[in-house]
Parts: sequence; structure tokens; C-alpha cells
Amino acid sequence: MHISRRSAALVLSCGMLASLPALAADEPRYNQVSLRAEVSKEVARDLMVVTLYSEAQNTDPGKLAKQITETMNKAVQQAREVKDVKISQGSRNSYPVYDTKGQKITGWRERAELRLESADFPALSKLTGELLQELKMGGMDFSIAPATRKASEDELLKDAVNAFKARAQLATEALGGKGYKVVSLNLNSSGYPRPYMRSAPMAMKAMAADEAASPDIEAGTSEVSMNADGLIEVQMP
Repeated sequence: MHISRRSAALVLSCGMLASLPALAADEPRYNQVSLRAEVSKEVARDLMVVTLYSEAQNTDPGKLAKQITETMNKAVQQAREVKDVKISQGSRNSYPVYDTKGQKITGWRERAELRLESADFPALSKLTGELLQELKMGGMDFSIAPATRKASEDELLKDAVNAFKARAQLATEALGGKGYKVVSLNLNSSGYPRPYMRSAPMAMKAMAADEAASPDIEAGTSEVSMNADGLIEVQMP
């Protein structure tokens, strides 16, 4: 029993010693300042996105589905012939059409979408004009390509860190400190709005007016920003 008690006391003593660093780490810190720095730049929208669709109505849903499929397959084959154009199928929906009383089904209506993306604006504009002979325009969007987004974020990240350091130095000098150390720092990008959409009637008029010509496209820019939020501890003399 005597040995057992001494062992227990020794274990308890070791446990208290091991907890000392944790207690020290939880001690309150003073002279801490929260800071925020933000940098921004204008980035060109360099990705063009066009949505086209085929829509038809028929009393026979089977014939209707076949008609839509053939139209979309033809458009996809034509789009594949254009270099650097990304093709993807959009939504496809079929729904019944009722009589005036809303009780009896008189037919079926179906709509299928085709989405085209490219950084080559003239090529996609020309392709769109050709496809509008069979399809309808759902919309034209402009956004920032993923590669461009990453490059701009990398550039802004360095600028944001430098801006944070400059602001931290100003705060240190204002408090009469001799230096500072960074306790925490968070970097977040923002300013990527939803793609700019050109109205379908305007886009159709520009592209369908002359199939052989490619209208000038002005995609515009978006302001992209990088925020640096952090905490510094000012070292006082």
C-alpha cells in the first residue's frame, strides 16, 4: 500500500508538470492589434459562354424527342469542328401541353440546351451565328477564365501581404513599439461576380445579322480584390 501511494503521488506530480506549458500557452497576451489590408485590380473577362437551345412541340412525345435529339446532335457535331471551344449539354426538359380548360393533354413540348465556352471570342461568335440558323439564343455570358483567376490571385496575394506588413508597421509606430510579430493572418479573395450576361435579343441581332461576319465583342472587366485580415502583437520597449 505504501509503494502504491508513492507511485500515485509521482504520477500526479508528473501530470501537473506536463500541464504547465499548456497553462502558459493560455496566458493572456497584451498589445495585440487586429488589422485589415485590401488590394484590388481590374481583370479582363476573357471567357465567353453562349447558351443555345432547341424547343419544339408535337402531339407524339416520341417523335418530339427524336426531333430534338437530331437537332442537338447536328449542332454538337458542327461545334466540334471549331478549335478551342468547350461543349457541354445543358438542361433538357419535356412537359405536357393542356387544353384551355387545363384538363386534357393536347401535346408535348420539349427544350434542350447546348453550352459553348471559349476564350476565342471571334471563333465562338462566328460559330454561334451559324448555329442560330437552327437553334435559339438563351444567353451570352462573360467571365474570368480559371487560369486567369489563379494568376491574378497569386499576384494579389503578394501585394496583400506587403500591404498588411506596411499597415502593421504603421500601427507599431503609432503605439510606440519597437517591433511586432504576426499572431495570425488570413488571406481571402473576392470580387468574382456572376458572369455578365448580354441580353438574348441583342446578341441574336448582332450574330444573326450576317453569318459570315464576326461582331466585335466587348466583355469588359471585373474588379478583383484580396483581403488580408490578421492579428499582430506589438513589442513595447
